[in-house]
Amino acid sequence: MTAEFTQGGAAQFSLPGKPVPFFLEAGEGERAHLFDSLITVLLSKDETDGQFGLFTYSAPKGDAIPTHAHADVHETFFLLSGRARVWVQDAQGEQHEKLLGTGDFGYVPAGCLHTFRVEADDTRIMGVSSGGFERFFAASGTRTDSLEPPRPPYIPSPEQIARAAREYGNDFRFDLRPLDG
Repeated sequence: MTAEFTQGGAAQFSLPGKPVPFFLEAGEGERAHLFDSLITVLLSKDETDGQFGLFTYSAPKGDAIPTHAHADVHETFFLLSGRARVWVQDAQGEQHEKLLGTGDFGYVPAGCLHTFRVEADDTRIMGVSSGGFERFFAASGTRTDSLEPPRPPYIPSPEQIARAAREYGNDFRFDLRPLDG
């Protein structure tokens, strides 16, 4: 059922890749570093016949991620700990912004521009996404066996991010920075 894989010297648990029952112990999953964040994929589209994925996102207080949209992916934010400010522009162009704390929830429908900024060093977010964009993080970042966010941050090349964005349907809007300031 499980397979170990190695990429860049990091050996870790790999998800089964098909819809079969499985269990993960604390810390297991497909982990990646991207900028200052640790992302752990717990469930991908491969295990759910393309329906949804589940991941955690851990990061220190920092800058907002680039504003982006997923044409066919719905995304959720459930704060396991810490605080994150989420900004969403809906289909009618109305802007919504909310500071989420532990236990709070946010939803971004497919096609809506959005961004977020981690506001506390102990922040951990659980995300559920439809359609399978959860492996974007490893494609645009680097796989890791670490259980901590990267120090120093992992900064991918613009080409690496562009390739991953095309593959996973992310439309970045680097000209739109609503949470800066």
